[in-house]
Amino acid sequence: MSSTTPEPAAARMYRRRETPRERLQAEVLDLVRDLGVQGQRVADDFAGSRGLHPTDMRALLHVMRREGEGDPMTTGELATALGLTSGAATGVVDRLERAGHLRRERDTADRRKVHLRFGEHGAAVAVEFFGPLGRRSDELMARYDDAELDVVRRFLGDMTAALEAHRPGAG
Repeated sequence: MSSTTPEPAAARMYRRRETPRERLQAEVLDLVRDLGVQGQRVADDFAGSRGLHPTDMRALLHVMRREGEGDPMTTGELATALGLTSGAATGVVDRLERAGHLRRERDTADRRKVHLRFGEHGAAVAVEFFGPLGRRSDELMARYDDAELDVVRRFLGDMTAALEAHRPGAG
C-alpha cells in the first residue's frame, strides 16, 4: 500500500500494535469492552432471575441513578432516556409497578407531575442481588487513592461520551 493511500479502517483496527503505548491503549480498550460485556451479563442475570425484559432493566437503572442523585425522573424523561414513545414507556412503568419494582409518586409542588421511585420490593430485590457486587466494588476502589479514582472517572466518562457520539443519529 502506498504512503498516500489511506489504510482501510479494518486494517488500522486490527493491525499489530508496535509501540508500548499502542499495546497499552489496545489493552485498555479490550478491558473496557470486557467491562461492558461483564456488566451486561450481570444485568441480564438479574433481569432473567426476575422475569424482566432488557428494556425494563434499563429503565430501572435510569430510575435508580436519577433517584440516587435526588432528581427523580418522570415517565416522559424515561421515554427519552430509553428512546421509546411515551406510550411504550408507560407500558414499561406499568409492568415495573405491577411487579413492585417501581412506584409512581405525585410531585408535592406540582400535582400534575408524577415521579418514578423504586418500590420497596424492588429496592429489596436489588439490594439482595447487587449487594455483594457493591461490597466487591467498594473493596476494589479502596485500593486506589482519590487522584487515581478521578483519572478513572474522567476516562470512563470520556469513553461513555465517545460511545454515545458514535451511535447513529448522535450528531
